Amino acid sequence: MNETSPGPAGGIEHPVTRTAGPRPGTHYPGRLGFRIASVPAPLYLVLAGLVVIAALTGHLPDTMVVGFATTILLGGLFIWLGNLFPVVRDFGLPTILCTFVPATLVFLGVMPENMVTVVKNFVDGHGFLDFFVVGIIAGSILGMPRALLLKAGPRFAVPVVGCLIATFVLVGLLASVTGFGFIEGILFIAAPIMAGGLGVGALPMSKMYASATGGDSAAFMGDLMSAVVMANVVCILIAGIYNGLGKRKKQLFVGFNGHGQLLRISGRSDELTLPPKRDTSSFIALGKGLLIAGSLFIFGNLVAAFIPGLHPYAWTILAAAAVKIFKLLPQDVEDSTADWGDLIGAILVPALLVGVSITYIDMTQVFAALSNPLFILLTVCTVVIATLSSGVLGWLVKFNFVEASITPGLVMADTGGSGDVSVLSAANRMHLMPFAALTNRLGGALVLFVTSLIVPFLV
Repeated sequence: MNETSPGPAGGIEHPVTRTAGPRPGTHYPGRLGFRIASVPAPLYLVLAGLVVIAALTGHLPDTMVVGFATTILLGGLFIWLGNLFPVVRDFGLPTILCTFVPATLVFLGVMPENMVTVVKNFVDGHGFLDFFVVGIIAGSILGMPRALLLKAGPRFAVPVVGCLIATFVLVGLLASVTGFGFIEGILFIAAPIMAGGLGVGALPMSKMYASATGGDSAAFMGDLMSAVVMANVVCILIAGIYNGLGKRKKQLFVGFNGHGQLLRISGRSDELTLPPKRDTSSFIALGKGLLIAGSLFIFGNLVAAFIPGLHPYAWTILAAAAVKIFKLLPQDVEDSTADWGDLIGAILVPALLVGVSITYIDMTQVFAALSNPLFILLTVCTVVIATLSSGVLGWLVKFNFVEASITPGLVMADTGGSGDVSVLSAANRMHLMPFAALTNRLGGALVLFVTSLIVPFLV
C-alpha cells in the first residue's frame, strides 16, 4: 500500500512511517540533538519527572505499561548521553552506559527501590525479555531470504564446535602454565563463560562441582558468576570495536567484515543477503507480526514441555526456520512478522538493556572479578580465543570473519539472552539474534555435557 492511501475500515491499514528521522533506531550511534528517547528534551524532562516523583513517593504502579515507560525513559537518557561523545559512541559507549550505569546506580543505592522493583518485575515477571527476544527471532528468521537460511544453517556447526574445542584446550593450557591449573582453568573459567548463560552455566555447574567435591554449591557460585559477568563486559567491548571498525570501512582482508551479512559465497545477491529494512508498515501488519511471534513462542513452550532438553527459545527458532524453509506462511504474513521484529529492534533495545542491567547485573560480582589479575587475564583470553577461533573457522566455511566472530564467538561467551542483546546492540547486528539464540541453547547444552565428563577430575 502506498503512503497516501488511507486504507479501508477507517484507516486501520494506514501506513506507519518513521518519525525519528532517517536513523535506523533510537539506539543507533550518532548525534541526537535535543531529542531524548526520540521526543523533544523539554517533554522528556516532564515525563521523566513524573516517573521519578512517583518512584520516590512509592506510587510507581507495578504494571507492564509502567515498565515500558520507565525503561524507555531510562534507556533513552543513557543512549543520548553516550551519543554526545564522537568516535567512542561508534565503539559501543551508548550500549555500555545502558548496560552498566543502571546496575551501578542500584549498587550505590541511588535508584528508588520502587523503581527497581517495577523494572525487575517487568523484565522477569511480566516477560519483557521473552517479548523482545521472540519478536527479534521471529522477525529475523521470517525476514531472512530462504536460500540464506538453508546455506548458513548447516555451516554454523563448524565454528560452534570448533571454537569450543579451541577455547577449552587453549585456556586449559594457559591456566596450567600460569599455575591456575589445567582442569581448574577449564571448569572455573572456560566452561561457565562458554555455556552461553547462567541457566546452563554457573547455576548447574556449581551444583555439579559441589556434588563432585562434597562442598557447598554457593561456595562455587561466586567464582563462576564473576567469570561470566567479567566475560560479558569484554564481549560488549569487543563488539563495540568491531562496530567501530565497520564504521570506518576497514577491510583487513577479503571476507573480513560483511557489515551485517553472514555469508560470502557466490549466488544471487537477493538470495544470500539480507534485504533492506522497509521504511513503512501498517497497523494491521504489525498486529499480524505480533500474533505470529507469540504463536511461535507458544509452540516452542509446548514442545519443550513434552520434549525436555531444549529451551523453548531453541524450539521457537526451529519452528520459525521450518515455517520459512517449507513456505508455510503467505509472503505478506512473513513480511508482517519481519516488520514487527524491526519495530522492536528499532525502539526497545535501550529499554531492554536498562532492564537487564537492573535485573541481572550485580556490580558486587563485577568488582570482585576485577580484584584478581590472573582471573582477569584468563577471562579475557577465553573471550579472545573464542572470538578469533570462531572467526577463523567461520571464514573457512565462507562466513565473513567479523560476523562469525560475533556469532557464535562472542555470543557464546556472554551471559545468554540478555548478553546477546548487549553484544549484538554494541555490534549493531541485532538481526543475527536467531543465530545467537540457537548458538546459546545448543552450544550451551554441549558445554554442559562436556563439563559433566570433566568434573570427576576436579580434586
